[in-house]
Amino acid sequence: LGLMEVLPDDCVQVGKKELMYAGTVGLIIYLGGVIFINRKSTSSAKMVMAEVAKTMATDNVKVWVYPEGTRNCTGDLLPFKKGAFHLAVQAQVPVIPVVYSSFTTFYNPKKNLFTSGKIKVEVLPPIETKGLTSDDVSDLTDRCFRTMRETLFRLSGRPS
Repeated sequence: LGLMEVLPDDCVQVGKKELMYAGTVGLIIYLGGVIFINRKSTSSAKMVMAEVAKTMATDNVKVWVYPEGTRNCTGDLLPFKKGAFHLAVQAQVPVIPVVYSSFTTFYNPKKNLFTSGKIKVEVLPPIETKGLTSDDVSDLTDRCFRTMRETLFRLSGRPS
């Protein structure tokens, strides 16, 4: 729900299809316009992302993607999936990395329980994709990962 406060206008999120079946949360995000992808079917996910790229261009829609692809309770980043970066290159739009500090100091994954704490959020400068092709996606993904990881550690007060 906190994301709804920081998302820009005309912005949709991309999420895994399984979230649609997450009870009340699934209903809320479905009604909120989340674009669901089937990560188990590469061809289906690619078709959805190609349609998203067209919509981004024609309707000036912004897309919020979580490149780790799953929840992470380690205090570090998981390897990034490349779909978001393929999408950015296909649509020739910049990637705007947004980094949240770690919540490991106030979240207990065994009990699935949050206590009080603070999250720091930093929006990094855009990374241009104009002129990039699918051959550049791996480098783009790696560059974003390194930049976001350094920022995560700094925001979380952790040495890199």
